[in-house]
Amino acid sequence: MSPLPTQMRDRWKNRGETPIGKGTVYWHMLMGGYPEVRSTAERVQEQLAPFGGLHMTPLDWLHMTALVVGSTDDISRDQMQKMLEIASRELLNVTPIEVILGHVLYHPEAIMLGVEPVGALDPVLRAARTATQEVIDHDGITTSGPGRWVPHMTLCYSTSEQEAEPLIETVGLRVPECQATVERLTLVIQWGPERDWKWETVGTASLASN
Repeated sequence: MSPLPTQMRDRWKNRGETPIGKGTVYWHMLMGGYPEVRSTAERVQEQLAPFGGLHMTPLDWLHMTALVVGSTDDISRDQMQKMLEIASRELLNVTPIEVILGHVLYHPEAIMLGVEPVGALDPVLRAARTATQEVIDHDGITTSGPGRWVPHMTLCYSTSEQEAEPLIETVGLRVPECQATVERLTLVIQWGPERDWKWETVGTASLASN
C-alpha cells in the first residue's frame, strides 16, 4: 500500500456490487466493540469530514477482514456452521492477540489503519483459510491484493477523484496509538451493495481463554 497515492479515485465507479437480496460471506475481526478503537476512528473521520468525497465506515462495523469467502448463492447455512466449527477448532490453542493500530495506510480508494506487530494476526488468517478450504474447497480471497496479507481497518472509502496530499497532510502517517485484544473471528454476511452496511453476524469462533 505504498508509495503514497497522489490521487484518490471513486472506489465504486467501475466495481461490480452485490445486488440487493444477494449476500457475500466474509471472515472479519469486528472492532466496533473496542471503545479506544472507536474513539480513534471517530477522531480521524471528523478530521476528514470537511473534504467530502469520502464514505465513512460506520463505527459499529469497524472491522479487519481476514477473508472473502464467497457468495450466499454458493454457500449454504450448514456450510457456514461447519466453517465456524472448524475455525473454532483451529483457534482452540491460539491465545487472544494484542495488536496496535496507529500507522495510517493510504490507498487511492481508502484510508486505513494498519495493524502491528506485523504477522501477529497470521494465526487467525490460517484458521479462516483452513475452515474455508475444508468446507468450500478454496482458500478464500484476502483484500490486500497479491503478496503478504496486510491486515487493516478501513476508516473511509473514496467516492470521488481528488488530490490525496491534502488528506495525507491533515491526518499524517501516524495517529495516537490504540490497542485492542483480538479474541474472536466472526463470520458475516454482507447483504446487497457494500455501502449499504446491511450485515448479518452468522457466528463467531473464539480464541483460547486465558
